[in-house]
Amino acid sequence: MWTGAILTGGKATRFGGQDKGTLVVEGRTILERQLSELSRIASETLIVGGGTPRDGVRLVSDIVPGRGPLGGLHAALTEAAFEVVVVVACDMPYVSAPWLAHLAALSQEADAVVPLTERGYHPLCAAYTRACLLPIAGRLAQGRLKMMDALADFKVRVVAADEIERFGDHHRLLANVNTPAELGGLALESHEL
Repeated sequence: MWTGAILTGGKATRFGGQDKGTLVVEGRTILERQLSELSRIASETLIVGGGTPRDGVRLVSDIVPGRGPLGGLHAALTEAAFEVVVVVACDMPYVSAPWLAHLAALSQEADAVVPLTERGYHPLCAAYTRACLLPIAGRLAQGRLKMMDALADFKVRVVAADEIERFGDHHRLLANVNTPAELGGLALESHEL
């Protein structure tokens, strides 16, 4: 049994402060898409960092505010009912239940399960166990907030691009929407498919 956690709360300055989970991709908001996929594999779902109450979803605030994604991960691991937390950034429209379940299942091998592609590590679409909680708390206390650096504190199971491809195109599964141009690019890609 796993917890699913959607990390929100970023400033989204390139979207004029709009909650990126409310962006519509292929007729549904990113948040609706994520909740649908997580509901298929997670025993509980958290929205960390802000949001609107929804049935069957628990809203969680950062315990240490203003610490970015690492603070969100800390809150998710602290509040989760289960040992394993599958974390997804709120701007990733194409995560799928089978892909996320694979990440969670691999957590038996390590403290954290993190995809690695030609673009680097993807720590905001990953699975973490409670073994990560103490090192993360230490980093928060010291103001060392980079997610990438925190990976050095864990036993990490890397999921390479060729393994990801079993679940779909890794560019699509790990796509995120950081700018209006990227959102427009997703719409163009979906019409080409």
